[in-house]
Amino acid sequence: MPDFEWGFTLVLLTNGIMIGLMYALIALGFVLIFKATDAINFAQGEFVMFAGFIAAGAADMAGLPFWVSALLAVAGMVALGFALERVVLRPLICRPVIAVIMATIGLAAVLRGTATMAFGAGTRALVMPVTDEPIDLGLVMLPPVQLVGAGVSLIFLAGFTWFFLKSRTGIAMRAVADSQQVSMAVGINVRRYFALAWAMAGVVSALGGVVWGAMLSVDNQLALVGLKVFPVVILGGIDSVMGAVIGGLIVGIVENLAAGYLDPYVGGGTKDFAPYVLMILVLMVRPEGIFGRRRIERV
Repeated sequence: MPDFEWGFTLVLLTNGIMIGLMYALIALGFVLIFKATDAINFAQGEFVMFAGFIAAGAADMAGLPFWVSALLAVAGMVALGFALERVVLRPLICRPVIAVIMATIGLAAVLRGTATMAFGAGTRALVMPVTDEPIDLGLVMLPPVQLVGAGVSLIFLAGFTWFFLKSRTGIAMRAVADSQQVSMAVGINVRRYFALAWAMAGVVSALGGVVWGAMLSVDNQLALVGLKVFPVVILGGIDSVMGAVIGGLIVGIVENLAAGYLDPYVGGGTKDFAPYVLMILVLMVRPEGIFGRRRIERV
């Protein structure tokens, strides 16, 4: 293979890894909710969008520095997570999983409409205080905002991995996901961990909203990132933090390779559906995902 093609492939792989880590951060929000409630949060993309609007609105309207706006977005999403859990989701504890799923679909519509009413339908810029000059790594040139986003994602993914594997709170949350009724029977406060899971999902959404908002700007379309991340959680396993990381890396790399090598022949658009093709293939072979836990139920 000529040196040019090696360099081109290396650029695609590197960009895919950076994007994949940022996908994994948002996928972690799906994992957090699933581990605590055994249900999928279909409002995850709207959580990311709403967090981006909070940060962009604080920076644009109030003129706050970027990092202050980001912290405000984190605080706002934690408060929103607690509020939604208390008002909407707490009455659904021990109810069928489909009830929680339908509630999150309704929340997605409410958050999208609320964001439009509160912040408008236009696009807002969220400027990260880093240089626009690409970082030269030899054959690869990386945008600083992408590198910072990937670094933030990696730090928090490592932190949450430790949290679920080693901390008493994380182990208790895993127990609640296995069985809410059994957890209550052994003295675990299910409501507390239910609320904690939604608050942590708010933190992850805020980080994702700030990172992706700085890359793409903030508007209602930012919620579509949640749909793009869905193949990540299915591929890696929706109950696995490590699966979110590996799934994010795989999807990021596949997207970039498809865009780089297939788009010139088909006119573009392959990165939009390639992850879903991969997801379907994985579901045919291993429905629980690469790192997902296989469940055996007696009938």
